[in-house]
Amino acid sequence: MLEFHNDWDNILKDEISKEYFNNLLSEVNNLYKEKIIYPPKKDVFNAFRLSYSDIKVVILGQDPYHGEGEAHGFAFSCLKKPIPPSLKNIYKELYSDLQIQKDMTDGNLMPWVKQGVLLLNTGLTVEKDKPNSHKDIGWHKFTDTVIQKLNEREKPIVFILWGNNAREKKKYITNPRHLVIESAHPSPFSANNGFFGSRPFSRTNDFLIKNNINKINW
Repeated sequence: MLEFHNDWDNILKDEISKEYFNNLLSEVNNLYKEKIIYPPKKDVFNAFRLSYSDIKVVILGQDPYHGEGEAHGFAFSCLKKPIPPSLKNIYKELYSDLQIQKDMTDGNLMPWVKQGVLLLNTGLTVEKDKPNSHKDIGWHKFTDTVIQKLNEREKPIVFILWGNNAREKKKYITNPRHLVIESAHPSPFSANNGFFGSRPFSRTNDFLIKNNINKINW
């Protein structure tokens, strides 16, 4: 059985024992044998390295980067150069919001993860050069449960939902102690439709401070 080696093991034990999830893993294993799938198989569940109890912020995207060497299991983070256009737009919004200038050649967002930012996609795998290609194989059911489990938490969380796939999860965030920030996806195709100017980073930190939680050093 899949193991996360932290508190997610207990929180998701019922979900990962369900028939649909085992069927999902079997299908994904077969897809890795037949096609080029990202991220590397060993990295699919990397986002869950951040323990449930340590999460302050959830940044929810669509699915992994679909170019070679880009995705490594943390939504929007990229270890390859040059960085993808979506991440460039995230950095642009960060500068506009908080005047934080990021290195446009460095897409590694692990410093955010280490501070409690869960970088999660609604789907955890994708076929090479085919965005959203694994939308209907079962990942969304799994990530629905992940969001529901986070919603149950007493300590406040900021949920940042970028794009339509992520925004569909809003219906599971019913706990009034949490904050939801939603906008268009940072992709060049949609960033001008409400992502730019949404100020997610300052709004997140304002909420965390108000709730006596250490803010994120973006």
